Amino acid sequence: MFMEFITGLKAKETKEISDILAQEIAGKVRINGYIHTVRHMGEVAFIVLRKREGLVQCVYEEGVTEANLKELKEGMTVTAEGILHEEERAPQGFEVRLTKINILTSPKEGSMLPLPISKWKMKTSLETKLNYRPISLRNIRERAIFKIQEGIIRGFRDFLYSQGFTEIRTPKIVAGNAEGGANVFKLEYFGSKAFLAQSPQFYKQTMVGVYDRVFEAAPVFRAEKHNTTRHLNEYTSLDFEMGYIDGFEDIMAMETQMLRYVFDFLKAQYAKELKLLEVTLPDTAKIPAVRFDEAKVLVSEKYNRKIKNPYDLEPEEEVLIGKYFKEEHQSDFVFVTHYPSKKRPFYAMDDPADPKFTLSFDLLFKGMEITTGGQRIHDYDTQVTKMMARGMNPEEFSNFLMIHKHGMPPHGGLGIGLERLTMKLLDEQNVRETTMFPRDLSRLEP
Repeated sequence: MFMEFITGLKAKETKEISDILAQEIAGKVRINGYIHTVRHMGEVAFIVLRKREGLVQCVYEEGVTEANLKELKEGMTVTAEGILHEEERAPQGFEVRLTKINILTSPKEGSMLPLPISKWKMKTSLETKLNYRPISLRNIRERAIFKIQEGIIRGFRDFLYSQGFTEIRTPKIVAGNAEGGANVFKLEYFGSKAFLAQSPQFYKQTMVGVYDRVFEAAPVFRAEKHNTTRHLNEYTSLDFEMGYIDGFEDIMAMETQMLRYVFDFLKAQYAKELKLLEVTLPDTAKIPAVRFDEAKVLVSEKYNRKIKNPYDLEPEEEVLIGKYFKEEHQSDFVFVTHYPSKKRPFYAMDDPADPKFTLSFDLLFKGMEITTGGQRIHDYDTQVTKMMARGMNPEEFSNFLMIHKHGMPPHGGLGIGLERLTMKLLDEQNVRETTMFPRDLSRLEP
């Protein structure tokens, strides 16, 4: 009886772009990929293959290449063989002069691509791009958006690991509502009532009592009936929570350093995508911080805008605050601190100097809130008192209060909206542009 053992990866005959660029551009090569486009030039044709690292230009020559040019169509997957030649006008600085093409798979007969994905810019509506998302994501620019998003998460993780944080996984089906309010998705859970988690808040605070510093990058769910360019009903939250802080300023300092690391990481590892999307990375050497009430007065006076809501920032005010600090301090970012207590959750620590305000903050990036964070209440009696003042029943939060009852250090943390951060970094106008498969008020597919 013959038995085969799997011992790990084996070298493949086909090469990736990075393999080719790491060697002398000469000799025979075998590659595979999608036919991205075919450009007929008489007896010669350019067949551009799409691979995970980018585009490869291949040259078909009548009488040289062993294949029928008429059979080659966009969307086919192929294995190509040929001779490498340097060509500075080609996407990677080289081209493959084809000797042979084998077709691996073909699109369904008679089916046409619903979008011009081989175009540099598809010039189609966002709605159309989302309706045909499995296809639109094959466009080179669309793909680059989500490579940059990958880089943000990689940088976020790498930096926090370097600072002694432990990565955690928290449940997304929960019994209670961490944020308060009615904007939760309800589930039937084997005869019990459950919700999709709005936030990992209770669990990340719990895990501070275990590891001191924790983080998570995971989806959260908000049943908000918004239909705006900045809201989603499912988004990715980059959360961290840290113990033994001296004040909420420690959280802002950690985020500032993290953003600096992320942007340096993108510059080093994702230069190709940054160039393709013409992204200018922001300066995070220093980020200004301003109190909530002072920020409202500053923009009211400079832009002659009446303060309408003294307890929260309206989107228009966020835009004006961003504009003010760009004009006055050349910063794309600004921390707005000390939000009113009535607009912050029950676990936010009130400012001892003035309990009407909290030791909390938002980070605005180009006039949009991308982060909410602050110091949490760590004392049991203080937390119970605040709950009761809000008409809450502490017995319903016995599992959460267990951490306070049995000892917690001063701690705090934040949550960052990944899609919003990507949106503002790329200067997109709608958060759906930077969401791979958006979930909003009217979209549950694809």
